[in-house]
Amino acid sequence: MSAFSLTKTRFREGQWEGLLTAIEKDAAQPEIAVTLRDLPVRGVTMTETKEPGRWVIQIPVPVEAVGDGVQTFLITDANADVVLESFTLIAGEVLGEDIRAEVDLLRAELDMLKRAFRRHCLETS
Repeated sequence: MSAFSLTKTRFREGQWEGLLTAIEKDAAQPEIAVTLRDLPVRGVTMTETKEPGRWVIQIPVPVEAVGDGVQTFLITDANADVVLESFTLIAGEVLGEDIRAEVDLLRAELDMLKRAFRRHCLETS
């Protein structure tokens, strides 16, 4: 178990940002590791806030993560070897197929409801 808690604060313009908070008082700054497909992500920054035991973590999304498929980033406490948080990017054909399948399912359900409503209207007229 980690002595830290990580909460996402925002994700925009290719940058994930979170607030790392020490659960235990007087905890030293942790060593954070971010990986994508088991490879380290470069450019991660951790800045201490004015409040002790709190740090802002910024993770840039590398260009190689942008493309078709599902990309999952793992943010870990390297000292305790515990996953603190993760975030996922989904893009391209994988996303398109999922959305098309969902829309097809919604259309089928809507058609079924329309038939049932029409039948109900005919039976109660």
